[in-house]
Amino acid sequence: MVMSISKQIISFQSLLLILVLFTKNHQALSYDNFTSSIKSLCESTPYPDVCFSNSSSSKMYNNVNILIQSLKVAISEANKVFNLLSNITNDNFQEGQRGTIQDCNELYEITISSLNDSLIQLTSTSSLDESTDVSTFLAAAATNTDTCLEELESASGPLKPLLVDAINNAYKPLINSLSLFANENVYTTKNTKGMNWLSNRKYLSHDNNINSITVAKDGSGNFTTIMDAINFAPNRSVDKVIININKGVYEEYIAIRKNKHNIILRGEGKGSTIISGNRNRIDGWHTYRSATVGVSGRGFMARDIGFRNVAGPEKEQAVLRVNAEFAALYRCSIRGYQDSLYVHSFTQFYRECDIYGTIDYIFGDATVVFQKCNITTITPLPEQTSTVITAQSRTYPFEKTGMSFINCNIWASKNLRQSSASRLIRSYLGRPWRAYARVVFIESYIDGFIDPEGWLPWGDKNYSDTVYYGEYGNIGSGSDIQGRVKWLGHHVMDENEASNFKVSKFIMGQKWLDSTSFPYHG
Repeated sequence: MVMSISKQIISFQSLLLILVLFTKNHQALSYDNFTSSIKSLCESTPYPDVCFSNSSSSKMYNNVNILIQSLKVAISEANKVFNLLSNITNDNFQEGQRGTIQDCNELYEITISSLNDSLIQLTSTSSLDESTDVSTFLAAAATNTDTCLEELESASGPLKPLLVDAINNAYKPLINSLSLFANENVYTTKNTKGMNWLSNRKYLSHDNNINSITVAKDGSGNFTTIMDAINFAPNRSVDKVIININKGVYEEYIAIRKNKHNIILRGEGKGSTIISGNRNRIDGWHTYRSATVGVSGRGFMARDIGFRNVAGPEKEQAVLRVNAEFAALYRCSIRGYQDSLYVHSFTQFYRECDIYGTIDYIFGDATVVFQKCNITTITPLPEQTSTVITAQSRTYPFEKTGMSFINCNIWASKNLRQSSASRLIRSYLGRPWRAYARVVFIESYIDGFIDPEGWLPWGDKNYSDTVYYGEYGNIGSGSDIQGRVKWLGHHVMDENEASNFKVSKFIMGQKWLDSTSFPYHG
């Protein structure tokens, strides 16, 4: 009897031991499968080691959770950069050109806001159909990082290497987040629902509601300077704030910061109401800060205004810089030379605008459509033998950014046409500022001053296989595609391919342009 009981105890203990060993082996196998799945996902990102390190503590595996964890790390690291920028003094940091720290502070303020907006959308949206296009916010944050790093190149001081390291530490999880989001196909809808800063009240050109302010140089309005009117406008307004600007030349620098939402600048004609400046790189300003008008406030609109920089062709300058979500301009002119219009980031639309310049005069990494605009290349300096319209800066293939020109006129000034005819100056549609630059021309008039090759490399960098340069249905003697560059990245698009770059698809115009009352089609 005692022996029987002992056998039963031994059998029970053996069974318990087997169960424990099986459980441990199963747990180990599950953990191995778990880590293997994370590694597999992270291998698809630009920085797989950073992705795995950030995700290994996650208790539940799926693509969205890994994305959210990566985004949280990016936010934490971006805040470290912002804190470091706040501790800069003249003893530990010296600017190579004016405004570096001011620019980086502003850019990281926008970056942190964009990252937080992305996290809120991913974690609190009740329906995927209600989510905004998070990739727009993440791409803008990445562009902000690139801009800050470019400006730091000319700086010096003991804090510089620490700052650059901190920025790179924030950049890697940010780019991984953008990559993971692009791979998570369920999040693809750009929608204004839930964006409580975007005014749904339709703007009318004759609207004189209580949020209307008048600027007049002669003192007959509410203010004599545009900047005073912008400072007076409420912060984060959910209603449109109309600033009527009477005719005159306003020599001032306009900064519409990120907390100034839904600002509308309304002039009396692009040749009558002019905002003018002369900052430039040669005199020590970074391109970002050289802009006569810089816009970071969401929901910005402008119509019937001329923007110009009079520094001259020998100096690089931005006339208008826009890094604002859902920005739209109508019947405006932008006059400069090299680097005229800086479409820095976010989503933008330009209708019936006149844009002038010499080299790279429409540049940046926004998702932008130009519709029925006049794009005029003017004569460069005597020593400059080439002109280029676009310099798009898409850095990764999973970014949705790019430039689309639809029903535009691409032509040259009279002097430049004569120089082009004699082959003294060769002119191009674009060259790639970054490896995955994306520009398309659709159903536009392209004059004969454009070189038969159409597109130009960026120095000795070979991006010919990674760019996306598309043409469809264009007319004019400069539109002949027979002599175009033989690049893998050059596309003669069909109608279906071209439709991806029209207003309704590329910038989801029907979701937000109706509130502007600006005309658009497609």
